[in-house]
Amino acid sequence: MRPFRFLAAVADDEEFAELIPLARKAEAMGYSSFVLSDHLMNYAPLLPLAQVAAVTEHLRVGTFVLNNNLRHPAVLAQELATLDQLSGGRLDIGIGAGWNKPEYDAIGIPFEPVGVRIKQLTEAIAVLKGCFAEGPFSFSGEHYTITDFDSLPLPVQRPHPPFFLGGGGKRFLTLAAREAQIIGLAPRLVNVDGKPVSDPRTITAAATDEKLGWIKEAAGDRFAEIEFNTYPVTGPIVVTHEPRVEAQRRIDRVRDRTGVELTIDELLESPHTYIGSPKDLIAKFLELRERFGITSFLIDDLDAMAPVVEALAGQ
Repeated sequence: MRPFRFLAAVADDEEFAELIPLARKAEAMGYSSFVLSDHLMNYAPLLPLAQVAAVTEHLRVGTFVLNNNLRHPAVLAQELATLDQLSGGRLDIGIGAGWNKPEYDAIGIPFEPVGVRIKQLTEAIAVLKGCFAEGPFSFSGEHYTITDFDSLPLPVQRPHPPFFLGGGGKRFLTLAAREAQIIGLAPRLVNVDGKPVSDPRTITAAATDEKLGWIKEAAGDRFAEIEFNTYPVTGPIVVTHEPRVEAQRRIDRVRDRTGVELTIDELLESPHTYIGSPKDLIAKFLELRERFGITSFLIDDLDAMAPVVEALAGQ
């Protein structure tokens, strides 16, 4: 059994001045990593993560997750290797194919079909890993071409920092199974009124079993080496002694938004729903590790989850 790791997430509306105190607090509370998202309407993630690394000792830093289409992978490799150097080898690289079409539209980047974006990401990962290796390398793909490029600096972690890839579809999880050290089990996205939202049918325990089956098939012998992560979907973490009452409220909101209605048991059993007392949540995380091998969790409320993190972090 892998030990539990908890990732401290920063709310999109968090004031920049609060990032450093929050990171120090997360480290003191036993969180494993401090992560920032990558959206054009928020902080650029890598510079603040360098500052977080400078004021902490053991806390890992990571992206959850970089949008591959916003940067050329060779340029990104230089920045990531620099951050790994500055942090003393504490970087996790979360990267994805991009999903938020309004961001693309706002700055004139084509929002390609998902298959194209996954192909772009596949090539980008090859470029990143080539840049992290010693000596010059070349790469000729449909989207990127590299010729005798010797990238510097090199990251501290060898052969490269851990890659974190998360998704809910078979194509993406197959890529993750082949390339990632950490895989985020995520819902698939569907369009509702022109906006991407999580498909509730893909957050259930049964859907998670299906995703793990795809990963196991594609990963082969390296399946046992992969760490699995989940994060809250359909709503934030809620600490309550009446979980079924809160679950019904959430089911109603999800049905009104998507037209899909889950049962209370389906919602509470989901690896993506954290509703209950601290004792309930401790039991749930232990069950998720036993049943699915999930040991990494993104936490959006550090204080509410303090008893759970204290009980389980590193165990």
